[in-house]
Amino acid sequence: MSAGALDTATATPEFRFDAGRISLDLLATAHPAERLDSVPRLRSWCTGEGLVPPAAVAAVPGGAVLPGADALWLVAFRELRGHIGSLVRGELDGRPAQGALECVNALAREAPPAPRAVRSGDGTLVRALHADPGCNALLALLARDAVDLLTDPAARSRLRRCEGDNCPLIYLDTSRGRRRRWCSSGACGNRERVARHRRRAALARV
Repeated sequence: MSAGALDTATATPEFRFDAGRISLDLLATAHPAERLDSVPRLRSWCTGEGLVPPAAVAAVPGGAVLPGADALWLVAFRELRGHIGSLVRGELDGRPAQGALECVNALAREAPPAPRAVRSGDGTLVRALHADPGCNALLALLARDAVDLLTDPAARSRLRRCEGDNCPLIYLDTSRGRRRRWCSSGACGNRERVARHRRRAALARV
């Protein structure tokens, strides 16, 4: 789902959902500029990320999901993003971020949104929520994902930093052979290929 699926007025910049985990996708909302810059965009990110299932979106008249979201939600999501970023980067660097760990653990104690199965129009079961989730429930979902990621040795071993110039993004490398180098082959990977081509062309002219 594109960032503008629910609010075309806030369609740029697009969100990315390709880091491999929802907690890592949250980190990507700060690069290359702040993307959680309004409540409508926060709602769009939550639906695009799947924190609010499509059945919940369809069930709300006019598609206005998370009606309780306000500016305080933006602050809370950004704060959690900072804690997860400090925690993940600290683990990769071998410098434990104890303060961030305590904050993430505290948020993970909250109950995440409760799912339920409902019948769709064609009779198949689809995922919905028992109630419109509050801010703490969604933060708990993200915090628990970070806890699961960092306490799973197999998943933690696949954490990678993007090798693109000035790109701070972190992703889960699920590629064959574990040889993925960039957060996105079409973004950082393409820039690196273009730069490599220019370097070869410059050497050929010498």
